[in-house]
Amino acid sequence: MAEETKILVLGPTGAIGRHIVWASVKAGHPTFTLVRKNAVAIPKPTLITAANPESKEQLLESYQKSGVTLLEGDINDHASLVKAIKQVDVVICAAGRLLIEDQVKIIAAIKEAGNVKKFFPSEFGLDVDRHDALEPVREVFEEKAKIRRLVEEAGIPYTYLCCHAFTGYFMRNLSQLDTTVPPRDKVYIQGDGNVKGAYITEADVGTYTVKAAADSRTLNKAFHIRLPKNYLTFNEVVSLWEKKIGKTLERIYVPEEKVIEQIKVSSFPNNYLLALYHSQQIRGDAVYEIDPAKDVEAYELYPDVKYTTVDEYLNQFV
Repeated sequence: MAEETKILVLGPTGAIGRHIVWASVKAGHPTFTLVRKNAVAIPKPTLITAANPESKEQLLESYQKSGVTLLEGDINDHASLVKAIKQVDVVICAAGRLLIEDQVKIIAAIKEAGNVKKFFPSEFGLDVDRHDALEPVREVFEEKAKIRRLVEEAGIPYTYLCCHAFTGYFMRNLSQLDTTVPPRDKVYIQGDGNVKGAYITEADVGTYTVKAAADSRTLNKAFHIRLPKNYLTFNEVVSLWEKKIGKTLERIYVPEEKVIEQIKVSSFPNNYLLALYHSQQIRGDAVYEIDPAKDVEAYELYPDVKYTTVDEYLNQFV
């Protein structure tokens, strides 16, 4: 593909979509987003703080000022979606968990447009063709796998992005429920803590996604992000934190049968988070061999990318 790849991001104001947009802008690609009519309005003056983050309107205004093309439309408006897609080379969907099945509309629009060189369906997690997840996570993974099959049946060129565990979900509190910071006295660990997991910041997901978007080596492949310094057991993660705070935590290991029971009796979002942790920390769904016929490893393609390590990420909480 050409060095300048026209990229359309669907779901551009979400937790991942915004990072993809900024990474595309930074890389110098002509960047497009799809926004509903009247989505961009002159925002009222607002103090932007950690407690009062940038609003959707402010974010879209920032995009405009940075040269992003905002295309008016909606995935439920087929004509506007086709019109937007015809202007780009790559479509990246960053829709949320509840909108996975709506991607059938994107597939239909891409098929009609006929010009897309690569489609990234919304995945941004574990490899949905390699997992042993429990409910309620399993249902979401199965929905994503169905979208993969529909993409393949439609003959649409694709890249499936498998970035595994966001630091925002797993590292900001060391996978402890009902807290927003890492513990300083005791830590609950699923299983024996010796299963490898793969961690990455949301910003780095944006960087690698855009790298893959403009690279022909990722065409019709699953793109796996397992970064060497972030491919760690949970015991190793806890040890990094202990070293930073100069204190040994009480490690409470929770056997699998108890974790499964906790998932069953918990309500959303705790049951979903516990099932995600279980998938990676007990079932080892981030541990597998690459198949060169259908997979590529991000670090092997882009060894020079400077990513945020788990060790660096945890510094903010010290």
